Amino acid sequence: MLTLHRAALVLPDPADPTAPSHPDGAVLVRGELVEAVGPYGALAAAHPGARVRDWGSAVLAPGLRNPYGHWLLERAYHPDPREEIGVEPVVDGLVGSTDETRCGASARRGLQRMLGFGVTAVAGPFERASVRTAVARSGLVALAGAAGSVGSAGAGGAAGAGPLDPLAVLPFAEAGYGRLTPGGRADFAVFAVAGEGSAEPAAGGCLATVLGGRLVYRRR
Repeated sequence: MLTLHRAALVLPDPADPTAPSHPDGAVLVRGELVEAVGPYGALAAAHPGARVRDWGSAVLAPGLRNPYGHWLLERAYHPDPREEIGVEPVVDGLVGSTDETRCGASARRGLQRMLGFGVTAVAGPFERASVRTAVARSGLVALAGAAGSVGSAGAGGAAGAGPLDPLAVLPFAEAGYGRLTPGGRADFAVFAVAGEGSAEPAAGGCLATVLGGRLVYRRR
């Protein structure tokens, strides 16, 4: 099935200031891949049978990378709502824990929360088997920890403590992962903008996240 994602502004590659943007643009998705990127009118005329998801005044761009995955998923604990201790990660809540079931469940909740911030790629390293399984099943791209990442260096050069929302600490051009190109995997996010006339997504402003062509998060 073809799906046409329309937005007031489509930015195929925010990290490249020379890359063309598309006001009233769209991304055409077939299965898990991007079929085309361009002006909405032209794509809609060429594919009249495509299902349309209209995101209105939002900006559509590649999803974000979270460089703090090792800390967020292997050291911090993401509470179960039934525990009634809030939703924020508990600092070092998994340190010393040998309960892989608890660690895996925490990682799954953390990954789900990342999707709500437009994250489509997360950096490791992931040393726990339960966490590696959770990341693999989530559909997010797993990135190796890189030396020089934002935050204090940890094992393997991974970034230290950091937020679930990369836009809380990183400029949009640095936070994005990949680019939207025909034939590439359809991983992207839709954001409310920071202000009228702005092309910058607002921190915490994710409206929807798409992984491999699937709508995996939509703000209610």
